[in-house]
Amino acid sequence: MLKKIALLFVLFLSFLNLVAQDELPNEQKTDSIKTAPYVMDTTLIDTIVIRRMQSRIKQRTESVNLQNTTISFKKTKPLKEGYKKFQVPTFWQSVNLVGLNFSQAAFVNWNAGGNNSISAQTNARFERNYKFRYLQWENILETQYGINLQEGQKIRKTDDAIRVSSTFGYRRDTISNWYYSMKANFNTQYTDGYTYPDRETPISRVMSPGYFFLGAGTSYISEDRKFNFYGSPLTVKSTFVLDQDLADKGSFGVEKAVLDTDGNIIEEGKNIFLEVGLLVTNNWETQLMENIGVKHRLNLYTDYLQSFGNIDVDWELNFSLKVNKYIVTSLGTNVIYDDDILFDPITNDAGIVTYAGKPKIQFKQLLGVGVAYNF
Repeated sequence: MLKKIALLFVLFLSFLNLVAQDELPNEQKTDSIKTAPYVMDTTLIDTIVIRRMQSRIKQRTESVNLQNTTISFKKTKPLKEGYKKFQVPTFWQSVNLVGLNFSQAAFVNWNAGGNNSISAQTNARFERNYKFRYLQWENILETQYGINLQEGQKIRKTDDAIRVSSTFGYRRDTISNWYYSMKANFNTQYTDGYTYPDRETPISRVMSPGYFFLGAGTSYISEDRKFNFYGSPLTVKSTFVLDQDLADKGSFGVEKAVLDTDGNIIEEGKNIFLEVGLLVTNNWETQLMENIGVKHRLNLYTDYLQSFGNIDVDWELNFSLKVNKYIVTSLGTNVIYDDDILFDPITNDAGIVTYAGKPKIQFKQLLGVGVAYNF
């Protein structure tokens, strides 16, 4: 209805404008010569905006039904790992692993016989590794010590080792896994070793022997550091025998003492034996299954000057069967062959060694169940 009224109003205004243009004022009619006609300015309006007031928003009241909430944790699962606080990113990677293994045998009225025994072995591994762009520096400390106690016998040592290694590598770009490397290794033991049941004459002592390797070469290190291959065409091997009694006997390849015909020492044995040769090492670890891991370590060394081709072997293979976060079953083997370590020497009645002995393959196997803690 409003639109129709607006349209009629527009038409009416237009008609008035047309009439006003056709008629002239009285002055113009009387004196047409002196007075000029004039035209009124007109505007055609075709749109009229009519504003309306919006209706107010009505408030609607609705009822709320509040019920007692029941909380259930049946579907809630605990975290597999503890909450870890935020740490500032670093180029250093640390490993701290400490373990203790046990094995035990007990017999009560056992017809087949047997001796009660208990064995324990402790081991630890610490790593401090740095990697940034072209540089990589790995530092590893491994230590093991084990004892065995049997009924009717004194405590015997079953394992004893200290190993420290440091490898520094440089690569030309960030894509390749090959490095120019320098490597240093050091091995020794904690306490005296004996040929049981003899406990009077030690066959090895701390730093008797002690081995130190220093060389330069090339290495391949995977991105996850699980595989490490190192080859050095020039490596110096130093064998230390600081116990003079063992040095006089020429143990572990050092030059033995010079004796007279009565067995008296004229010149004491040397405490250090140096070799220059080729060293190849390989370290590898992986997960065979979800709870079964394997670690492999191999060292091969041959001397250029005295016995080239006679390869010293140190091979270690360890399996770890993880029961849970702390309980671990360990199975390990270690094979050593060193041309400088001789067995079964022969001495005469005067105590003079007439036959130095021969090298043999050394084999060690350990099985135990224990605890391991990684921090």
